[in-house]
Amino acid sequence: MKLEQYLDIIKQFIADKLTQTNLKGYVLGLSGGIDSALVAALCAKAVPGKLLTLIMPCDSHEDDLHDATAVANHFDIPYQVVDLTPSYHVLLKDLEATAEASGAPLDDLARHNLKVRLRMVTLYAFAQARRSLVLGTDNWDESYTGYFTKYGDGAVDLLPIIELTKGEVYEAARLLGVPHQVIDRPPSAGLFPGQTDEGEMGVKYADLDAFLLGKKVANDVVERIKRLHTMSAHKRDPIPRPTPFIRS
Repeated sequence: MKLEQYLDIIKQFIADKLTQTNLKGYVLGLSGGIDSALVAALCAKAVPGKLLTLIMPCDSHEDDLHDATAVANHFDIPYQVVDLTPSYHVLLKDLEATAEASGAPLDDLARHNLKVRLRMVTLYAFAQARRSLVLGTDNWDESYTGYFTKYGDGAVDLLPIIELTKGEVYEAARLLGVPHQVIDRPPSAGLFPGQTDEGEMGVKYADLDAFLLGKKVANDVVERIKRLHTMSAHKRDPIPRPTPFIRS
């Protein structure tokens, strides 16, 4: 199957889910990155007029807002900007004080993931008010390695591009006309200055794509990918439960 055909399947999937749930539309966080841009483009074509995008700066670089706005305008999608920076710092200050007093101070990862989880809370607040579903933006690479925040960007109602490698995300973005400035920027969650996906994972997307597609990859890269997959299993697995309670 060609990628163009599979994109039609994704669009039908998005349309069908809305019909099945009898809800009014979708809410999507636009980061300025390629994954959310692709999901926005697919949804705008699948269910015209039923998508609201939220741009949620949180100590973010101004380019993120600029690129996210460019995507929304390019595909004629309504958007709202919700600046989470003040809320983040108020909450972080309170949490850090309490954590410090408990003897277990917050580390950098906890601080960064707090931003992602605040965005999740915001998306679901808007979605509930609008009787809508929250769209996820994780691709196959991110899902396999666990490169997403549990109950952050991993907390969504459906994952339209979960079967696409990062390379296929780029190809699909070009096919759908995503602005070049978004396609050309280095993949990053934008949680702190200088952050890149590949730098954090310790793996290049090209190598990760090759591994997922069953192609030859260097042994040390394979070991790194497998380690990431194993460490992040708890993010993908169902929440553990005890054996059923058999009532007599």
